[in-house]
Amino acid sequence: MRKLLVVGITILAGLAAVPAAQADSPHFLKASASVDSSGNLVCTFKEAGLGNTLTTADISCTADATAVYQCFNNGGHHPKAGNKETVSAQVGNSGTFPVRNGQTTGSITVAPPGPGSFSCPSGQTLFLQSVTYNNIVLSGEGATADVPGTLSSGTLHIPA
Repeated sequence: MRKLLVVGITILAGLAAVPAAQADSPHFLKASASVDSSGNLVCTFKEAGLGNTLTTADISCTADATAVYQCFNNGGHHPKAGNKETVSAQVGNSGTFPVRNGQTTGSITVAPPGPGSFSCPSGQTLFLQSVTYNNIVLSGEGATADVPGTLSSGTLHIPA
């Protein structure tokens, strides 16, 4: 009898969960990215199909990034030796966004990889010269979206 009761409760719980699962169908309506003037990746999104029970959604943006750092002397010129370092890493950031009417929108800013242990000799200053992002992925409440292509900052020259 106890076994029959457990099976019955399990079936009822499963049936109660089915309507909620069928009503919610998370998906990204919009997923795009750009590089701002500081070299940050800015991921913009709209996720829908979140149902009526969520009040917030956790969204993240990740990417493979390559940043180029270079040393410049106090006169603003880089030495002929070209003290330069290229750093590659996976970068990411996340946030919690309000859900209204089963959807959420927003943007997430992802910083480029840092220079690591690379530093400049005395009399020189380290600058971020450029950054490139690819394999950009937005992940949300039960959905993911790839942002196609490679995004590049062009020349930056920002003190690191």
